[in-house]
Amino acid sequence: MKAKMYGPSGTWVRPLLLWLVVWGLAFSVSSGTSALGTPPARVVLLQVRGVIDPIVAQYVEQGVRVANREGADLIVIQLDTPGGLDTAMRTVVQAILASDTPVAVFVAPSGARAASAGVFIAMAAHVIAMAPGTNIGAAHPVNIGQGDTSETMEGKMTNDAAAYLRSLAEHRGRDTEWADRAVRESKSLTAQQAVDMGVADLMARDMDDLLHQLDGRSIQFDGDHVTLSLADAEVERRPMNVLQAIAHGIVDPNIAYLLLSLGAIALIAEFYHPGAIIPGVTGVISLILAFVAMGSLPVNWGGIALIIVAFAFFILDIKVAGFALSVAGAISFVLGSLLLFSPFTPTPPTMPHLRVSPWLVTGMTAFLVGFFGFALTAGLRAQRRAVMVGGHPAIGAIGIAVSNLDPQGVVRVRSETWSATAVSDPIPAGERVQVVAADGLRLRVRRASGDATATQDQGQECT
Repeated sequence: MKAKMYGPSGTWVRPLLLWLVVWGLAFSVSSGTSALGTPPARVVLLQVRGVIDPIVAQYVEQGVRVANREGADLIVIQLDTPGGLDTAMRTVVQAILASDTPVAVFVAPSGARAASAGVFIAMAAHVIAMAPGTNIGAAHPVNIGQGDTSETMEGKMTNDAAAYLRSLAEHRGRDTEWADRAVRESKSLTAQQAVDMGVADLMARDMDDLLHQLDGRSIQFDGDHVTLSLADAEVERRPMNVLQAIAHGIVDPNIAYLLLSLGAIALIAEFYHPGAIIPGVTGVISLILAFVAMGSLPVNWGGIALIIVAFAFFILDIKVAGFALSVAGAISFVLGSLLLFSPFTPTPPTMPHLRVSPWLVTGMTAFLVGFFGFALTAGLRAQRRAVMVGGHPAIGAIGIAVSNLDPQGVVRVRSETWSATAVSDPIPAGERVQVVAADGLRLRVRRASGDATATQDQGQECT
């Protein structure tokens, strides 16, 4: 007979056990949650360096869209740019303004700058951070207008850019007066000055320092105050893919100029040496890449025309005596190179002042003069020179017609087969012929007279 637990000992044991079980389960769940922890904050890092072109715009737009879809806690755009295209800059700004995730622009590393288009991109961000030794500003267009029309156009572009930058500064609660002066007066600030004037929010040495300072910081986001929680945040770097990196890398005045020049030289080499293939393929690819790069740069087509004229002068100089055309070609090439990225119309405030390195112009001019003056000329002379393999048969040597010469055909002289041309009447195959001249690799022959005493194998070589 089993004993039953009644009384004091039986009234509290079961509730106590039940309470212990419930508490244990709750502790286990709580411990499990604590052990797993909330997932660490995710920070997506996009790195923008160089001219703001359509490739950069596509890269940033795509990066922001993917980060939004994946629920990132912060997007950081590490920026170092001299400026860029107005359309590309506006695409980046619109992507930042439409982002569902807070965006911080970090002007870094030390020595970097956010100039021209970079100022607009920074102003659109929720947070502007700068590394020591960086600067921001200088968004005024270079004054190269010619006449009243150009000055009017420059004024319109300046007013439009100033209004746009002021609106971005106002939207983010920043200094609108400085934004206006950055465009109209090319004002620029160091990192410390930018923080002191409220243009930038903070200074940070690197990404770790940036995230440490942003952790717990309250920012304005979609009209509300949002506190960033970035403790132990995981930084996911998302660089450009290979194709984007290559396409962006060639958008440089020096690279575009080099591709244009080398592409033209390679094509000319292919024209004068048909069948080489490699120069032709290299030239076509180089020119295509050059024009792709120039599509994102403020190109002066007058400069391209001068470069084309220079190549024409060099080619013509090969055909004529003297060196006057080569001198004219060198002058035209230098002028075209210097004017290549100096349009006669005002450039937008977002575009930096670009030019080809004078050292590169000097080196390429010297290379062109050497190429056309020595290499190509020597090659043409070699093509025109008769090939002396085994020597030509001597004038007067006797041979036999292998085929009908009417007037061209084939003859055999001194056991060698030659192309030949009959200088008088057609000569049937099998007839004896006599060499009267040599024209390159072709002999000029006539029907051998009956009193010719030389035999087919007795002629002497001509030199």
